[in-house]
Amino acid sequence: MLPSPTRRTLLAAAASLAAASLAPLAARAQDARTAASGKITLAGWSKPISEITNILAEPDKGFFKAQGVELVYLPGAGGGDAIRNILSGQADVAFTDPGSFFMALDKGEKLRAIYDIYPRNVFNVVSLKSAGITRPADLKGKRIGVYSLASGTRQNLLVLLHQAGLTEADVEIVVTGVLNFAPLLQGQVDATAATDTGLLVGRRRGLGDVNVMNVADTLNVSSDLFVVREQILQPKQALLRSFLKAYRDSAAWMIAQPEEAATLAGKRAIDGTDRAINLEVIKLRNAASIASGGRPLGTIDLDSLQKAADVYRALGLVQQRIDVAAAVDASLLPAA
Repeated sequence: MLPSPTRRTLLAAAASLAAASLAPLAARAQDARTAASGKITLAGWSKPISEITNILAEPDKGFFKAQGVELVYLPGAGGGDAIRNILSGQADVAFTDPGSFFMALDKGEKLRAIYDIYPRNVFNVVSLKSAGITRPADLKGKRIGVYSLASGTRQNLLVLLHQAGLTEADVEIVVTGVLNFAPLLQGQVDATAATDTGLLVGRRRGLGDVNVMNVADTLNVSSDLFVVREQILQPKQALLRSFLKAYRDSAAWMIAQPEEAATLAGKRAIDGTDRAINLEVIKLRNAASIASGGRPLGTIDLDSLQKAADVYRALGLVQQRIDVAAAVDASLLPAA
């Protein structure tokens, strides 16, 4: 039997109501997908070097693209430089060291740490055996190289100095750039502040016998964090969550596939000419990425970071007490 006009009218009305009710849901889903995708400019502390191959491999691996993120890497000259680049609006996320983060907070900047990149302290101070520098107190009156005045090498050097009762005024700090072992070998500096990867490369290139003071023996805290301005947290929440998911995927790939990463470093990193060195550097960074206790990649240890902030204040490197819990937002971390 054919439906009556009344039945046809009712069916049409029901269909219209169903479509109308589904339309907002579809629109909201589309809006959510749109909010979770877009461009993120990452302000780095360095040029595109092999230890960040997981970021540089984006054209080859597409971890960020898979999450709807268009990644742009903005090189820098130290963690402080990365902070300045987000404060000026040139970048969305800073790849920076805790010291630079603390110092910016101390100046009243509204920042939040959202991901712990390297939970272990990888900084050191290196000198030739002939210099007789075996403890922080021996640095008094010496010329010490740092990557830049805005770098984690300088911040961690200051921690060592202050632990020995010294200040920056007790030494001569010399900016040498990232490849700072040549000035050490040439006698332009008596010691140089570096990282584990920098020391590895220096040794592979003939550094010889050296004394190494690891800052982790004094303050074993995260080496680098992702930091954002507080004001972009809400409007870019979904996009930042996609960025962190992509970064964690890229870090997990480099941990699982160091050989492939070493090969790609030769293609993408400015210092990637020696594949064997690339592999060693990548393995060191992989080790630094893994937190103790089996915590998921990126997890921020609030207690450890608070201890570091308190040490910076006790040493006079920051003036105000920093409430780390208030300066960290862990809500964007992807599920393990």
